[in-house]
Amino acid sequence: MIHDHVARADRYRPLGSQLALALEYIRSSDFGTVPDGRHPIDGDRVYALVQSYITKLPGQRTWEAHRRYMDLQFVIEGSEQIGYMPPGRTSESEYDAARDFATVPGGASDGDLLTVRVGDFMLIWPGEVHMPGLAIGPPAAVRKVVVKIECQSDGT
Repeated sequence: MIHDHVARADRYRPLGSQLALALEYIRSSDFGTVPDGRHPIDGDRVYALVQSYITKLPGQRTWEAHRRYMDLQFVIEGSEQIGYMPPGRTSESEYDAARDFATVPGGASDGDLLTVRVGDFMLIWPGEVHMPGLAIGPPAAVRKVVVKIECQSDGT
């Protein structure tokens, strides 16, 4: 997991060409003109999910993980907390291969919470357990882009 600001995104380009594409997308897009929904960057290998929603209280969210895709979660408007659970604390209970989505048991207190504000991003590798969309105080509006980056079996 990496948590940083888009102003320092170039330092992560050496981690791979697909990640470089994703970082360029968040740096160069005018999200005021990009509607919510799925937007291809490199077919199914790299694509963006632009989302607008109201954050939820920790008891209303569940832990999740992915096997095929890395998440680059980038906040456009508002702020939220994203939970992160270090490897080894728990294991998947269900995996939906079509959605690349694993449900992971546990409550919000089982992990650590990071605050992600406008311009911040998190990189979450396959297998890393996370809980996005958490409210900071009362639930509030957030607009975010989740860029899905296909990874090889070794996580790169």
